[in-house]
Amino acid sequence: MDQPPSFLQAEDGARLAYRHTPGDDPGILFCPGFHSDMQGDKALALEAWCREGGRQFTRFDYFGHGESDGAAEKGRIGRWAADTVHVLDEVTRGKQVIVGSSMGGWLMLLATLARPERVCGLVGIASAPDFSRSMTAMLRQAGHWEALQRQGYCDMPSHYPGESTYRIESAFLEEAGQHCLLDGPVPIDIPVRLLHGQADSDVPWQRSIELAEQLVSDDVEVLLVKDGDHRLSRPDDLCRLLRTVDKLLADIDGQESLLVPPGD
Repeated sequence: MDQPPSFLQAEDGARLAYRHTPGDDPGILFCPGFHSDMQGDKALALEAWCREGGRQFTRFDYFGHGESDGAAEKGRIGRWAADTVHVLDEVTRGKQVIVGSSMGGWLMLLATLARPERVCGLVGIASAPDFSRSMTAMLRQAGHWEALQRQGYCDMPSHYPGESTYRIESAFLEEAGQHCLLDGPVPIDIPVRLLHGQADSDVPWQRSIELAEQLVSDDVEVLLVKDGDHRLSRPDDLCRLLRTVDKLLADIDGQESLLVPPGD
């Protein structure tokens, strides 16, 4: 049974919920996606694997998500990036590998740029840096742009269970533009692994290729899953994620991988 969360207070007094498993470092810090939380299959699979191996692991909820304070529609990319850095600073210890899913793949990049000395590797799952730009195009195509301009917000239907709609504010899109990264080189020079499903209907797999091209690091690998969807949370997807993280940690530690390679 999941234990109650701990809480970290942000500068404005809002409480950020987190769960931390002590252990060896490099640790793993998991960043969930937009309107997601730390209770997802990927976060829980990583936590169980880290606990079994005695490795440090941290998962958390951004402002307005999950068990943290606030309303998601009042959150901003800069706010959520600051939440990530705050957890990195106050909860984790030593070097960290950040694993980011969807929007979490954007926030892991921003957190790494803010704290390059603390991050030794990145794993992106359907990474969505600069997704606010594609969201703007989608709103225009879907006929929501006029309502957004008139009201300052619009409600978008969600195709995920448990959420009928989610609200997008024009202020969110404007603020997000200040944090876009892919217009030029991304000055991150550490090992990066990017997983992406080619059947992803939310974030095109080409986004991971674009990100790989813009990262200054030469140690970047992209793994495409032909039938993979956006979440990449099927049992085979979770095994693939654990193998990827395990191999990256082995490369960083200079040790042998703990998991049996596929096909052996």
